[in-house]
Amino acid sequence: MTNPSFQAIPILRIDCVEEAKEFYCDHLGFEIDWEHYFEPGAPVYMQVSRHGIRLQLSANERFRSGSAVYIDTVGIRAFHAQLMANSSRFEIPGVTASPWNTEQMEMEDPFGNLLRFHEELA
Repeated sequence: MTNPSFQAIPILRIDCVEEAKEFYCDHLGFEIDWEHYFEPGAPVYMQVSRHGIRLQLSANERFRSGSAVYIDTVGIRAFHAQLMANSSRFEIPGVTASPWNTEQMEMEDPFGNLLRFHEELA
């Protein structure tokens, strides 16, 4: 019997598709996988990805803001350096050490969702 396998893709609430693209694509370096409107004038539903992580973003009001995503990261300092090298209006937090032997960087998107990038130390 084959064991089940799971993969989670968080759905995060957004308020403005242009600002979401600016934050996730221009600032964080994600690519748009797809963008969908169920009918003309309907809220956007889209997916962005970068190096194995996928996030779905929705302007549909049934998804509430205030979610948090814990993102396993390899090369967090290189990622931080990439963010610092890009000019952006978004704040770039520092990388900090945690008591549980990780380095992490937390940032909020423009819609109140917390992204916690972390890398386990050897």
